[in-house]
Amino acid sequence: HVRNGRRAAAGAGGRRHGRRVWCDGCYDMVHYGHSNQLRQARAMGDYLIVGVHTDEEIAKHKGPPVFTQEERYKMVQAIKWVDEIAPGAPYVTTLETLDKYSCDFCVHGDDITLTIDGKDTYEEVKTAGRYRECKRTQGVSTTDLVGRMLLMTKAHHSNIDEDLDYRKHTDNFGKGPKGHSPWTGVSQFLQTSQKIIQFASGKEPQPGDTIIYVAGAFDLFHVGHVDFLEKVHQLAEKPYIIAGLHFDQEVNRYKGKNYPIMNIHERTLSVLACRYVSEVVIGAPYAVTADLLDHFREPKQRGIFQLVDSGSNLTTDLIVQRIIKNRLEFEARNQKKEAKELAVLEAMRRLEEEKH
Repeated sequence: HVRNGRRAAAGAGGRRHGRRVWCDGCYDMVHYGHSNQLRQARAMGDYLIVGVHTDEEIAKHKGPPVFTQEERYKMVQAIKWVDEIAPGAPYVTTLETLDKYSCDFCVHGDDITLTIDGKDTYEEVKTAGRYRECKRTQGVSTTDLVGRMLLMTKAHHSNIDEDLDYRKHTDNFGKGPKGHSPWTGVSQFLQTSQKIIQFASGKEPQPGDTIIYVAGAFDLFHVGHVDFLEKVHQLAEKPYIIAGLHFDQEVNRYKGKNYPIMNIHERTLSVLACRYVSEVVIGAPYAVTADLLDHFREPKQRGIFQLVDSGSNLTTDLIVQRIIKNRLEFEARNQKKEAKELAVLEAMRRLEEEKH
């Protein structure tokens, strides 16, 4: 991969790269839903620039982010469909921003983003005809993930409808008193082979590639994982990184509590979206066996095990702690968001009624 830093020179006001596409957002708890949005946006053009808001901007409009802007920049940069990031992008998308980065149009999911005073943040670009929509990924939202973390039971990834405790919790989480916004609600993620194909690179190892195998839970794919994979990527001239993901039961056996927060299907997409990973083994054995290495035509000699320090002290546990610490703020934030969305729906309904 051409690294982002090297490409940044062709950024603001730089030379054109065919059809340039703009996306922006907080990208606070980056999950495969965000990655899927960026994948769809990149497919609409030739070069994707992603604007990421500062901590200050997010705090003003939504409440404090879980991750710092530096962590968020690094996360977005690691998504393989992103050509360049624009740090400190304004919260409201304007034509001025699109022009500054020579972007033809911006892409956003089919949900609503509102400013602090309840306005659609994409109003200006919509009016100018420089707005495109992509499909929101069913079955995942930051709200839902936070709900899973706050719950701390083992039931959330077992898909059991009878688990009323979890259902009850998701129904209350992020809900205003009046009802249910279609954007903040929770739905079940369904894995399809099509999804995996869309996310996979489909590239076979080439002669001269160094095949490197890493394994783990890779739960709630975060900046600590990115740091680790980037370091592994730097171990060879032409690395081909295969990530082995342990099944849910296996992760639960060694991590306990309600881990993993994301099920094996969700973790597969999260890892496949990372630019440093070429292939994923879904349900890798906990112990790396000789058979497994032979399967990937690894050189027969052993003594090839290497420990890599990611240089990051971030763990899934620490993230969950950060989120639980912000629990009340999150709940208040989600209720406000829900209330704003419901107000917009109500206004839209009224407009429809007035027309008829």
